[in-house]
Amino acid sequence: MRKSRVFLIAFLITIGQLVLTFNCFALTTEEYFDQGLGDAKQGNITQAIVDFTKAIEIDPDFPNVYYNRGLAYYAQGNYDQAISDYTKAIEIKPNDALTYNNRGNAFDAQGMLDQAILDYNKAIQLRPNDPDAYNNRGFDYSKEHNFTQALADLNKAIELDPNHVTAYVNRGIAYAKQNDFTQAMADLDKAIAIDPKYGKAYSNRAVVYYHLSHYNKAWADVHKADELGVNVNPRFVQRLMESLGMGG
Repeated sequence: MRKSRVFLIAFLITIGQLVLTFNCFALTTEEYFDQGLGDAKQGNITQAIVDFTKAIEIDPDFPNVYYNRGLAYYAQGNYDQAISDYTKAIEIKPNDALTYNNRGNAFDAQGMLDQAILDYNKAIQLRPNDPDAYNNRGFDYSKEHNFTQALADLNKAIELDPNHVTAYVNRGIAYAKQNDFTQAMADLDKAIAIDPKYGKAYSNRAVVYYHLSHYNKAWADVHKADELGVNVNPRFVQRLMESLGMGG
């Protein structure tokens, strides 16, 4: 009996030591969160989602984890899950402008422009000096052909940040949609002056050059956009090639 009791005590001590050892190596919510941020910065989005999920399992009321996992899902093109995570973050922390702005981006990516605009409205209400929210809302208004509101928002974005390259590109697109190619060209030139490596400025300026019958300049911009990793619409490229006498 004494030997059995001694063995039982030794066994329980060993189990206790194993538990303590396991606990020493178990990560906290903050550690999983930080690890996920590090993975995301290194481009390892899948592992970042795994780490953020583990952080949520430990603490399901940590809004920044949902927000950052939403960013990761968005980067993967998983917009439904991104919206779900942003929504959960908003439930926990309802006055975070950045979360509304990014949920708006996810709605926009799905073509749900009305929902996106509602979120941008809320972001602007919470943080009225955020140029990104004005830029995003302006771009969606432009998609809806509400050019008066689009230009008002894009002008505001540029007023708040005179070097907001995306706002210049989006305003250029809005002008081009209204066949105001002179203003469109001015905005796209400005965007390129601010950031000569912003490929979307070149791809859109190529379209403006085309409408102005500057086909060689349009062709040069198509090549520059491609060099910077931006694919130009193949049908537009074909039309441009035909205008240059390069296609049948």
